[in-house]
Amino acid sequence: MALLAPALAAAQTMDPRAYTNLPVGLNFLLAGYTYLEGEIGFDASSPLQDGHTRVHALPLGYVRSLDVLGKAGNIALVLPLVDLTATATFNGATEARREVSGLGDPALRMAVNFYGAPALRREEFAAWRQDLIAGASLTISAPLGQYDADRLVNIGTHRWSVKPELGVSQALGPWTVELAAGVTWFTRNDEFFNGNTREQDPLYSAQLHVTRSFGRAWGAFSATYFDGGLTSINGVEQGQKLGGTRLGLTVSLPVDRQNSVRLSAHGGLAARTGSDFKGAAVIWQHLWGGT
Repeated sequence: MALLAPALAAAQTMDPRAYTNLPVGLNFLLAGYTYLEGEIGFDASSPLQDGHTRVHALPLGYVRSLDVLGKAGNIALVLPLVDLTATATFNGATEARREVSGLGDPALRMAVNFYGAPALRREEFAAWRQDLIAGASLTISAPLGQYDADRLVNIGTHRWSVKPELGVSQALGPWTVELAAGVTWFTRNDEFFNGNTREQDPLYSAQLHVTRSFGRAWGAFSATYFDGGLTSINGVEQGQKLGGTRLGLTVSLPVDRQNSVRLSAHGGLAARTGSDFKGAAVIWQHLWGGT
């Protein structure tokens, strides 16, 4: 689910059940609608202030569960189609407006649960019960989204990002408590606004999820904290580091044995600086396969 958010909110995503065990050979097709609205934080050197944006996204995703040397793993690919409207004041007076639609930066996530989650066939999985799971993931975002170097606000970021993460998941009866911590590294954008070069320090994040199962349905309360990401233009630091805390709720409801619908909503509890969004999503999930 974290991969289904556009790049504008990448630092603030929440992903309950990211390290859940799955039977080997399952395929998941995901499609849905995501809405984000909030304030945009500009660099100190920017002539734009008081930015506000609305984002409508139609994410498409595919997930495949894998056997990774006897451990449960998975690979996911997400392609977001985005419609963005942004407004801001230019030099403190004139209103500027930007409307653009196109492809967002696609993302690839590879994960393996290296402790407590053996690779199991579907019939074996029915008798398996979770205790403590520990895993790791690597998410890579590619600079293939819509980008215009003559604009400050874009759908794509025109740079690569790489996020390694470690996570643990502990089952307590029908409850599951999950913790995850990661860091995102960014490559340099050599085609930033007005021919400048933009760099960004690593961004650190931590997530907490408390999930309650109700048969095949489940609900989760989530919290995430992020810090870092100080930007530089042509080697000169701009403003302050990013930082904030966000809360979210997610509910997954089964439709039948192969289809389910996931509803989520999230908002900022505190934001020191940078972009701050609230949003909601509806995601349909179809599964097939399993060895």
